Amino acid sequence: MMNNLFDFDQADLTAFFVEHGEKPFRATQVLQWVHQRGVIDYAEMTNLSKALRQRMQEHFEVRLPEVVTCQQSADGTRKWLLRLEDGNCIEMVFIPESDRGTLCVSSQVGCALDCSFCSTAQQGFNRNLTLAEIMGQLWVAEHSLRAEGFQLCDLNQRAISNVVMMGMGEPLANFNNVVKALGLMMNDFSYGLSWRRVTVSTAGMVPAIRRLKSLCDVSLAISLHAPTDDLRNELVPLNRKYPLAEVLAACHEFVADSQRRRITIEYVMLHEVNDTPAHARALIKLLRDLPVKVNLIPFNPFPQTHYQRSRPEVIELFRDILWKGGIVTVTRKTRGDDIDAACGQLAGKVTDRSRRHLKQIPIRQEHYG
Repeated sequence: MMNNLFDFDQADLTAFFVEHGEKPFRATQVLQWVHQRGVIDYAEMTNLSKALRQRMQEHFEVRLPEVVTCQQSADGTRKWLLRLEDGNCIEMVFIPESDRGTLCVSSQVGCALDCSFCSTAQQGFNRNLTLAEIMGQLWVAEHSLRAEGFQLCDLNQRAISNVVMMGMGEPLANFNNVVKALGLMMNDFSYGLSWRRVTVSTAGMVPAIRRLKSLCDVSLAISLHAPTDDLRNELVPLNRKYPLAEVLAACHEFVADSQRRRITIEYVMLHEVNDTPAHARALIKLLRDLPVKVNLIPFNPFPQTHYQRSRPEVIELFRDILWKGGIVTVTRKTRGDDIDAACGQLAGKVTDRSRRHLKQIPIRQEHYG
């Protein structure tokens, strides 16, 4: 099969052009055509010679994820179901706000971590996404939205100002492809996003957090959800391998050289599981020496779950205790739950290769028809 152009970052393209006797700057020209302008027809890349366009035609093709459905929530949130070449499907979500447009991007087909409160985890795991499949999500969303006239006028006519690697999968379990994708997202010749606007969310893969710090300057979010190892072992099984003390030590290292950086702590609020005042006080003790912002996430239900969302007054009390303890805390507004696009609800269609499931998980008919 021919190379997919979306599997090549600037370094890869530069190596290709130099090998074929071209100037290195041809790589940046191609990136601008493809990612900034949304042009994937070589005939339209008019600052490249005809001979070079023919050579690219011979070496590269463009293969993007297929849009199966695009649903829009009453609050403006959009969710795309995308089919990959192997038949698996992933989901991505766009959340528009007055001053930003945030795209939630998937990194894997399913997820192997088996967090008990997450719909994605219940689908099982198939494989990591390629660089092309990660960047294809951003390209499809950005240029689809632009074609509809959606843009943020203060951000060079872009539709998407922020990217969060919080979709299906554990991003740091797909380390190499995710890091290359992050580089392309922040590359001035492609999407030019600031590190403050690109966030990687992890359940706590400690060695990968340390590698990320050395290779890529991005924002970090920790999917924490519990203030003690015993409880977190139940909610986030990865904690048995990397307990809280190790995760927090890696977080301290991640922010050690920066006065501007904070870690985002994600904490899903589960009724009578992790939402008591005692849990809040334990969380204060755990985080007090780390520069953090805590996002309290009201649990978003999905089929077959036994968890329930914490009551609003319980979440409010939890938040107030954290604030009084010196922890910056916000309650995340639930977006897109009427189309199952809220945090923890992404499912897609996964041919499970993990040991947890033995059958293909179908697309839920009540959502996709």
